[in-house]
Amino acid sequence: MPGLIASPPQIWLVVAPVDMRRGIDGLSSIVQQVLGESPCAGSAFVFRNRAGNRLRLLVWDGNGVWLCQRRLHQGGFVWPKVLDAGFAISQAQWDWLVTGVDWQRLSAMPQAHWQV
Repeated sequence: MPGLIASPPQIWLVVAPVDMRRGIDGLSSIVQQVLGESPCAGSAFVFRNRAGNRLRLLVWDGNGVWLCQRRLHQGGFVWPKVLDAGFAISQAQWDWLVTGVDWQRLSAMPQAHWQV
């Protein structure tokens, strides 16, 4: 996450859609109650609306809490279909996710093992 917000050690996707009217306190309570995590531990928590075209990012930077929102004008964000309440992703997956690319289908090509 380049710019004003330092890259957090972990990025968590909250799988269930949330009401985008929720603010810092409402989203922090979801982090505590649903994920069992502390919103002030330094991890980033990403929430999605039901339509899938908006994200909210909640992250503590040591001095305060950032609450950022991103909206796609066309299409939607690819979201995991898992039974867990939260899902950890890497920085590279985050970079693809926020652009609207299907980050779950991207992976490095396996190294070729040539035999002569």
